[in-house]
Amino acid sequence: MVDDMYKTHVNTVFKYLMCLTNNVDLSEELTQETFFQAVKSIHRFNGECKISVWLCQIAKHSYYKYLEKNKKYKHEKIDVIFDSTDNTTPETEYINQENKISIFHKIHLLDEPYKEVILLRVLGGLSFKEIGEIQGKNENWARVIFYRAKKKIKEEKYYNEAEL
Repeated sequence: MVDDMYKTHVNTVFKYLMCLTNNVDLSEELTQETFFQAVKSIHRFNGECKISVWLCQIAKHSYYKYLEKNKKYKHEKIDVIFDSTDNTTPETEYINQENKISIFHKIHLLDEPYKEVILLRVLGGLSFKEIGEIQGKNENWARVIFYRAKKKIKEEKYYNEAEL
């Protein structure tokens, strides 16, 4: 059962942690920690939510523990996350890349839960319903937080609206 759980949900947990950390190595380490904690506490899983939601909650707590332990956290460059696969000119690509970096810098300055919700939506591609489940809230709460996070970012500086 544990092997099946790992095989089925390892990518979801890893992607979720990538949204939070923007660091491949840290995400891999925290993914392993998440499954270690899940195996230790599988008896507490009561089936009230999807197992993927339960695992993402464990992952979130593992990440928060990591941050608490390492007060000074360094992020990898954000441009590693994005792939330039479209056929654009070098100038357009440079401007788009600068916009992305600027937006992600602003996202990382946001307070929780705004930061987490916007990263889960934009990078993780999760639905508002899934985000709400992960946070222990509902879909409308996730929509409102996402809207407010976008508003906070827009108030900071001009950027390419299509990025959000």
